[in-house]
Amino acid sequence: MPADTKKRVLIIANELSPYTEFTDFAHILNKLAIKTFDSGLEVRVIMPRFGVINERRHRLHEVVRLSGINVIIDKDDYPLIIKVASLPNARLQVYFMDNEDYFKRKSVFRDDQDVFHDDNGERMIFFCKSALETVKKFGWPPHVIHCHGWMTSLIPLYLKTTYKKEPVFGYSKIIYTAQSNQFKEKLNPNFLKKALISNEIKDKDLDVFKDGSNQSLTIGGGKSADVVVFGSEKMDKKTVDELKPSRYKKVLKYEPEWKEDVTPLLELYKSLTES
Repeated sequence: MPADTKKRVLIIANELSPYTEFTDFAHILNKLAIKTFDSGLEVRVIMPRFGVINERRHRLHEVVRLSGINVIIDKDDYPLIIKVASLPNARLQVYFMDNEDYFKRKSVFRDDQDVFHDDNGERMIFFCKSALETVKKFGWPPHVIHCHGWMTSLIPLYLKTTYKKEPVFGYSKIIYTAQSNQFKEKLNPNFLKKALISNEIKDKDLDVFKDGSNQSLTIGGGKSADVVVFGSEKMDKKTVDELKPSRYKKVLKYEPEWKEDVTPLLELYKSLTES
């Protein structure tokens, strides 16, 4: 890694307190982002701009200088709108990926009849690709990329394939937070075809995701990461078995103490920026 006094950490998550809170990890990520910033590391956060996020209350505004990005999914162009807000009680910025087709609706993963959105797979692909294209637009090379939540599960694979030769990601170490299942349904099978965003990705690379279940997404995200963090106390046996530590991968088991003290996670960030 080239000498650089600025160590950068990018957190990509589908939940972060106070914007969206699905699990306890939304609060842990909030504490972690602030503590990481206070420690002297540069931090940026990227998340979806779900329609339930109150833009006025949280003071979101569009970043005009980053406009003009179109995200292509299965040959269709989707305009990406990037919005930003300052995390309350902190001086770090959170960037929100927005698009009228995928995030305008006033719901997150289910409609008002509690039906799982049929296009959640496409929304995941759009978010993953948008996040990486936004970092390219920043020209801000992160030393650590922490992917949290099932909506980020394709990012580790994309970084190891489609974006492997991008200079901005040349020295990035990838952390993936594996959580207990958040949904019981399966993604529409068409998401597999649409997830093939470049020729660098082969059908076999997506085999682990083929089932379309929350479990398969979690395993798939962890398989391509350098470090797996278990974000839940109770993980299913198959996920734990599939994401065992190895000579290529470190695994950090969940600790309830993280709710109060995120120092072990900050130490992980620091160790990866120095390796």
